[in-house]
Amino acid sequence: MQYLEDDHLKLLLHQEWLVKIDGKKSIPYLMKFYASAMDQCCCIMITDTKQVWGEVLSSKGVARRWRECNPGQSPALDLSDNDEEDWRSQTLELLTSAHSLGGIIDLEFEIEEKARNADLAFVLGSDDFKWRWETYSLGPRVSADVLSQHLILPLISVTHLAFSSADPVSELSAADLEKAIDKVGRTARRSVDTHVRHAVTKPRVATALRRMAAVYNFANANEYPPVHNEVSVPELKLPVLKQSVPAPTAHKAPPPAEGSHRPASQAPPRSQQNEPAPATPASPQVLPDSPAPAPAEDDDSATEPEAEPDDPAPAAAPRQATARPSPSPPPDASGSGTAPPSRQASPRPQAHAAAAGSDDDEAPPARPSKKTKRVQSSSDDESEGARRRPAQRKTASRGAKQPLKRGGRRF
Repeated sequence: MQYLEDDHLKLLLHQEWLVKIDGKKSIPYLMKFYASAMDQCCCIMITDTKQVWGEVLSSKGVARRWRECNPGQSPALDLSDNDEEDWRSQTLELLTSAHSLGGIIDLEFEIEEKARNADLAFVLGSDDFKWRWETYSLGPRVSADVLSQHLILPLISVTHLAFSSADPVSELSAADLEKAIDKVGRTARRSVDTHVRHAVTKPRVATALRRMAAVYNFANANEYPPVHNEVSVPELKLPVLKQSVPAPTAHKAPPPAEGSHRPASQAPPRSQQNEPAPATPASPQVLPDSPAPAPAEDDDSATEPEAEPDDPAPAAAPRQATARPSPSPPPDASGSGTAPPSRQASPRPQAHAAAAGSDDDEAPPARPSKKTKRVQSSSDDESEGARRRPAQRKTASRGAKQPLKRGGRRF
């Protein structure tokens, strides 16, 4: 047995398709047969439109296969060479006649399920003789090429001829049909892609193939696609996306400040623990018929009156503690006179004491100072004035300092 090669496939292009049906499974098989009287060899190709099988037999292979299938009708092995050649030639002619359109109709066809030496084995025969083919698979790639060259493209061209011919193909004579086939074939051979496009894109051909495929594959009869002679050209529009309104998203609360949440394990520094709490004015108590406070005067004036202000001294202490006034030169130790009394004379020692206390608190060994008690202001105006006085003292422009009077009352 020889393998089916490209040379054999080219020889099979000139042969017609033969059809036999497997009665047990109802599967149709298409086959092509070629025999050479000069070389006394033959080959066959068979397909179920999905796979392709083939076999090649030489002159000795044909004689051996015949003696196996027909032992009672085979000559003896001791024939002369001339007689053996004549007998092999007559056997090959019989096989050629059997594998023809008219001869294969009356032959029986049977597939052997369990073939030992073949991928697909089948038997052709009648009451007079039998013949068995033992074929092997050509593989998926070669099978696709064979089906395209031998079956698919020729069917497309014949379909194009049938739909484009002015006269019905069935009414054409053999000579006219040959001319029409040659013309279409030469055109298709020059440009296969253009030929297939013109043949299949015709509305009648495309829709007829579509309907045939639906009917052939048992589609619903109510859903058979129609056949059209003309088709409309649709307008191609690009898709437009509708701008959808974004869904409202919940606003997350801003993260708390770093200083707002302090772990319990982190205690404030010792300097902060020892510092006294700042005096915060409590809610003012409204007193009936309270006199308006006097406007603030310049602290550095040396000619201010000696009269003491009506404001209590304890109320001035927290004001001096919150905003330290600028230091004034100390009085002369050997002073022979007394300086006139000033409004800020009494609070200054307290302010210096508070400043000294804060400096002492910063030192590690010093003991913490006592916390000052809250002092309630008499009215809203007093508390507002108390907060504004330190700022005014810092920003106000200071004039020339007046000399201190000697021999005055000392504090």
